[in-house]
Amino acid sequence: MVGVLYLSFTHWDGLSTPRFTGTENWSRFFSDSQVGQSTLVTGILLVGNIAVQAPISILLGVWSAGHQRNRAVLSAVFFLPLLLSTAATAVMWRQLLDPNFGIPSTFGRLFGGTTDPLGTQQGAIACLVLVTSWQFIPFHSLLYQGAARAIPHTLYQAAAIDGAGRVRQFFHITLPQLRNTIITSTTFMVVGGLTAFDIVLLLTNGGPGTDTSILPFSMYQTAFRTYDYGYASAIAAFLLLLATCASVLLTKLSGYDKMTSTLEGL
Repeated sequence: MVGVLYLSFTHWDGLSTPRFTGTENWSRFFSDSQVGQSTLVTGILLVGNIAVQAPISILLGVWSAGHQRNRAVLSAVFFLPLLLSTAATAVMWRQLLDPNFGIPSTFGRLFGGTTDPLGTQQGAIACLVLVTSWQFIPFHSLLYQGAARAIPHTLYQAAAIDGAGRVRQFFHITLPQLRNTIITSTTFMVVGGLTAFDIVLLLTNGGPGTDTSILPFSMYQTAFRTYDYGYASAIAAFLLLLATCASVLLTKLSGYDKMTSTLEGL
């Protein structure tokens, strides 16, 4: 981290000796319109991923924690995306979204409409949220599944005696008991969203144009396409600051920093 911060004040092409340039990279950073657009796209993807992944993960996790018939088999099917690498996932969805032979082409011929969702910024962002959610919802569902199974069953028995139905039990017992897990899961989503790179590279390559160029992708382009490691380090330092601030803010807003441990003696 210290090395990255130091390099952000230098000009370095990866081969020669880094040359100190003061705040030149940072001045360029804050005046670069492409960085502003990448920051906006990163924020949109982050909010979209949380909005889609969080509720579905909670519902799937709580549902799979039950003991009803066939849930074990269905849960195994839901968790299959965890077995695939991000590269394999991106390549698979790239083929499924192909404008000539993929799913959009078929629906476009049958019902009309666009056959290339990756050809517009809105469509490409929606596809990135879809693919990312498809891949990582199983991971977060596993977190909620374990947490839901740890909730004392006596709480539900007492609520049932008081006449509370399943919906009321979910909102008044399950969700409050999952509070710590929700904080942890959301933190994973935030940090993961700020460091995502491979899915964008392989699915949209930052396109169309630069419409889905998020900050990590811009950092990659700057470092390995133009060999400007000093400016790329400035982007990396900014990303680290964003991730840290987001995690601290999430912890503060949730009150997690004021919680007492549930373990005896801590």
